[in-house]
Amino acid sequence: MSVKDYLTKEEMQALAQKSDVRGAWEVARQWLWIAGAMAAAAAFPHPAVVVAAMFVLGGKQLACAIIMHDASHYSLFKRSKTNIFVGNWFGAYPIFHDTVRYRPYHLKHHAVTGRPEDPDLPLTFGYPSGKLSLARKFFRDLSGLTGIKSQIGLLLMNLGVWKYNLGGRVIKERGVTWKTVVANGVKRLSGPLAANAVIFGVCWAAGAAWVYLLWPAAMLTTFQFSLRVRSMAEHSMVPDPLDDHKNTRTTYAGLVEQILFAPLHVNYHAEHHLLPGIPSYHYPKMHKLLKARGYYDNGVLATGYGQVVRLALNK
Repeated sequence: MSVKDYLTKEEMQALAQKSDVRGAWEVARQWLWIAGAMAAAAAFPHPAVVVAAMFVLGGKQLACAIIMHDASHYSLFKRSKTNIFVGNWFGAYPIFHDTVRYRPYHLKHHAVTGRPEDPDLPLTFGYPSGKLSLARKFFRDLSGLTGIKSQIGLLLMNLGVWKYNLGGRVIKERGVTWKTVVANGVKRLSGPLAANAVIFGVCWAAGAAWVYLLWPAAMLTTFQFSLRVRSMAEHSMVPDPLDDHKNTRTTYAGLVEQILFAPLHVNYHAEHHLLPGIPSYHYPKMHKLLKARGYYDNGVLATGYGQVVRLALNK
């Protein structure tokens, strides 16, 4: 199976065309949701509004991760330097990541998807899990237990104590000294701390400094929930993890699902694995072409994230 079996050379060239204006709008749209959620919580600090804002923020922190992801493929903007700058300051840094360090890690996932050496395999392993197991996973996510664990791991990776790995594997670095830990901390945390200081500063200038607390709170809770469901949808419960035609799922997403689990068209994940370097805003067009030409006769397609959760429960 090859993408050339379904798309012409001219179609692939057209899909690969990047627009800085469209890339900027994709990023701006996510941050408008962030600003709106924080503004709503500040204006109406009712528990129900705050909880709703937390879920939106968690979904948009996932959007920050996808901005980093798209930028690591150099697919948001025409120039690689623009991708790295925007990918860091509007994607990676607000959630304490780094686009440059993420890129080689993620490209390995594309090279060996579904195989034992796939670094993302632990994110998709263990499904279907049954009702009680999935309920426990969601409880750990929404209670902050998963978030605390992941943030401690991320901190140790940023300090250079552990090797960079987002799949849950703990790989200790060798020859770590206090000097290297401090140097890594200064180098790798200055950007994330500055980005978070800007978010706090905007909240403070707007007269609602307390609203910033929703950002780290969402990072520990609702972000983990959104990340889990998104990861499940992409590569879990697939017919054949070793078959590139059957190990990656595209999932249709309504508005709420786009907010929580599918920012920047990431739900068109089969399309992304077929042509990783194309801008995400071309995925819907690409999907229509592939579907019309029979790709999904054997490919993996879900009608929504509810179907994905039902598959995860079907043990």
